[in-house]
Amino acid sequence: MTKIVNHWIGGRTVEGASGNFGPVTDPATGAVTTEVAFASVDEVDAAVAAAKEAYLTWGQSSLAQRTSILFKFRALLDAHRDEIAALITAEHGKVHSDALGEVARGLEIVDLACGINVQLKGELSTQVASRVDVAAIRQPLGVVAGITPFNFPAMVPMWMFPIAIACGNTFVLKPSEKDPSASVRIAELLAEAGLPEGVFNVVHGDKVAVDRLLEHPDVKAVSFVGSTPIARYIHTTASANGKRVQALGGAKNHMLVLPDADLDAAADAAVSAAYGSAGERCMAISAVVAVGSIADTLVDKIRERAEKIKIGPGNDPTSEMGPLITKVHRDKVASYVEGAAAEGSEVVLDGTGYTVDGFEDGHWIGISLLDKVPTTAKAYQEEIFGPVLCVLRVDTYEDGVALINASPFGNGTAIFTRDGGAARRFQLEIEAGMVGVNVPIPVPVGYHSFGGWKDSLFGDHHVYGNDGTHFYTRGKVVTTRWPDPSEAPAGVDLGFPRNH
Repeated sequence: MTKIVNHWIGGRTVEGASGNFGPVTDPATGAVTTEVAFASVDEVDAAVAAAKEAYLTWGQSSLAQRTSILFKFRALLDAHRDEIAALITAEHGKVHSDALGEVARGLEIVDLACGINVQLKGELSTQVASRVDVAAIRQPLGVVAGITPFNFPAMVPMWMFPIAIACGNTFVLKPSEKDPSASVRIAELLAEAGLPEGVFNVVHGDKVAVDRLLEHPDVKAVSFVGSTPIARYIHTTASANGKRVQALGGAKNHMLVLPDADLDAAADAAVSAAYGSAGERCMAISAVVAVGSIADTLVDKIRERAEKIKIGPGNDPTSEMGPLITKVHRDKVASYVEGAAAEGSEVVLDGTGYTVDGFEDGHWIGISLLDKVPTTAKAYQEEIFGPVLCVLRVDTYEDGVALINASPFGNGTAIFTRDGGAARRFQLEIEAGMVGVNVPIPVPVGYHSFGGWKDSLFGDHHVYGNDGTHFYTRGKVVTTRWPDPSEAPAGVDLGFPRNH
């Protein structure tokens, strides 16, 4: 019997009532293993109503109560990390070690939320005028929503909801319909930790559910991670409906390799950053920019390492890379490689014909490496989101920076060099929100914020860190003046001496 994934509303499982379901496949076999209920407008409204009702008390709850529950949730999440990783592997396809790493990065943001009291401290200025004080405080928004992608079904939601609920908001999550099970298991663990009913809700679905969240008058803010076209749509639509929005879009992350770099370290980094999690990461390195005469040697070193990657089912402990999430996505990724030579690229490795014995119906694709890629090539201009690495060649550092800065994306970038002066120039001159120096995937730790520039971010706030706290709260300034007790009317004795 096919497993059914239902909604989580008001602290309990709620069976889908719309009659619409979407298939969830095991990427390693291609078989449909699960059906996920798609929410109607009424079902989204029910989740928002539950969150709004819960906010009446949760928004007034103490910081101690909120963080106590989050500490318990953290312990449960840690205890169940293997189980959640297995759910991710079964529906996304990534290998178990990658899935465990995803859970670990989500735990990092839960850690931050457990200590949210530091970020929520206000400010006080005394005696700004005679007997006048001014205080600045931060308060929650109300009901907030998260719309998250398939590539990190546990981590990306945990970039959002722990901070949101720690700040006193209530949350409605619309996870990817391609791998929905992890989000429901997380909801169950939150309930087990003692989170009150309605504080965290999960509704599954498609554009119907998304649009209703963007339009609903009781949703005060929307967080999103996904492709640039959808991020732009989310930002435009939610903003037009008066909501605060952070919408993280796509990427084309570059790695600039200077002639003085350790080429073995650079090749190791390029392979892990390009092909880890089958390239289905918004922080994947998809373009290596080789400066000067090192290009041939660097490409050879990347090829040698890439050819050794073991591809197989994610639950096989010997696998280093799994399948792509759907057949449609697999075919789209393959099309970039199949058309590369006609656009002027040299195809060093072509993984489009790869299959795994015994799993022939899985969504398999092998490692692809394209060299001498022109900037006009489709494989360079678009986010591929698969195990395809483009190598571009330039003559100088300045040419490399100009090439990277000409990209419409500005998510993450890296430089590999032994020259501290060059690295310092790069981190100041490059137009990207996250920069690595001899670090290929510069995802910030939890107490710094994650986000890009240009077409990689729509909105003013990055996620988690201090930006996350500011996004899920709004500031208020209170100016107070109290008369001195010695000025109390005659006959009223407050115990103060009248010698002022």
